[in-house]
Amino acid sequence: MLTYDIKGKNKYYSLYCNIRDDILNGRLKSGQKLPSKRALAQDLSISVITVQTAYEQLLAEGYIYSVERSGYYVANVSVDFYGRRELPPEPRSQENKFKADFVKGGAATGLFPFSVWAKLMRRVLADCGEHLLERVPCDGDGELKRAVASYLYRARAINTDPRYVVIGAGAEYLYGVIVQLLGRDKLFAVENPGYGKISASYILNGAQCAYISVGEKGADCGEVEKSGADVLHISPSHQFPTGAVIPASERMRLINWVSDGGKYIIEDDYDSEFRLSGKPLQCMQSLCPDRVIYMNTFSKSLAPSMRMGYMVLPPKLYERYIKLFSHSACVVPLFEQKTLAVMLDGGYFERHISRLKNHYKCVRKAVLDRAKNLGVGCVIDDTGSGLHLIAEFPDAPSDEYVRQTALKNSINVKCLSDYLLAPAKVKEKCAVINYSGITVEQIENIKI
Repeated sequence: MLTYDIKGKNKYYSLYCNIRDDILNGRLKSGQKLPSKRALAQDLSISVITVQTAYEQLLAEGYIYSVERSGYYVANVSVDFYGRRELPPEPRSQENKFKADFVKGGAATGLFPFSVWAKLMRRVLADCGEHLLERVPCDGDGELKRAVASYLYRARAINTDPRYVVIGAGAEYLYGVIVQLLGRDKLFAVENPGYGKISASYILNGAQCAYISVGEKGADCGEVEKSGADVLHISPSHQFPTGAVIPASERMRLINWVSDGGKYIIEDDYDSEFRLSGKPLQCMQSLCPDRVIYMNTFSKSLAPSMRMGYMVLPPKLYERYIKLFSHSACVVPLFEQKTLAVMLDGGYFERHISRLKNHYKCVRKAVLDRAKNLGVGCVIDDTGSGLHLIAEFPDAPSDEYVRQTALKNSINVKCLSDYLLAPAKVKEKCAVINYSGITVEQIENIKI
């Protein structure tokens, strides 16, 4: 006699699962006869149709077999692989654990222009119709490529043919494309300390990495020249996490390096929209468009979940890209590409950036004001670029003391040393204050 507790709306599926698990766990033996449909229905107080449906599913999947005028029997199913799985405990959520989290970062989602985005989506849907269901070219939608090229000319003084713009699903996706484009045999030089996902993505895609020390003037040009690297990945306008800006003299030295022997520079301009004081700095791409790959995303300006980024390739690399990827379709949905194109062309994006900058200026001012009144020695190193800065605590005994003191006050921070990718000298007792996902209210409530 089979005794099961059959509850819920889907009684047949519950019965099916119970019998299947008993077979796989060996409680029902191979060749054992199952109760008749009518008898089992009566024992479990369910309908004969429910039992019949469950038996038919088990029969279709081979767990049982039927003998004419005799009934249903358990099939010979190996049970060695099956058992009750011991699932690891779910990690405890870190959400709302901290009063202020200066590590996680993120975008100011509360300022996302939902009404504008919805209006533009309706416009695109009305204008494009069935065209939105078509295959997207490997390098992205032509309208978005033109809109991005036009925006780059207005905002970053980059004068490029729209055809050389390639649309991709965020920075990490584009890193993988670059490895395939340049070759896995190339040595990629990355900044140290730096954003760990960059080197991790290159290594994951089969490339090797060399680690270049970062000082007050950005990546050490001497180390770059001695590294033997074929490719250099840098953020010259605002390095993460140090905040260093590469001066003109060092940029020209890197341009001379990249022009010798077919090397390339990847200029990661990840937060260029958020220079909060003064004008944006000149891009290296405009100095050497044949050897610099420019890339950026909309993760900080719109939302990380949109997974939209782009790069501007040198002409020869673009030709190679088309040869390698022409059989593929762009992975970013056409609907979102069209909507973003309208947003860029209509001036909506730049108005949104203006609102974001005003918001972040207030947040930055709150950070600076709070640093002055912490009651402990705190020196702020701020270049006016991007959405993070460095807070130095010269009187603190160690980096660990800075982290633990913050943690005791429900504040999450990392020090510069936490972003080292390989052993190197780095300024000590310096906390990285990433305020992109923090509100003024959270900062004002900080007490140490």
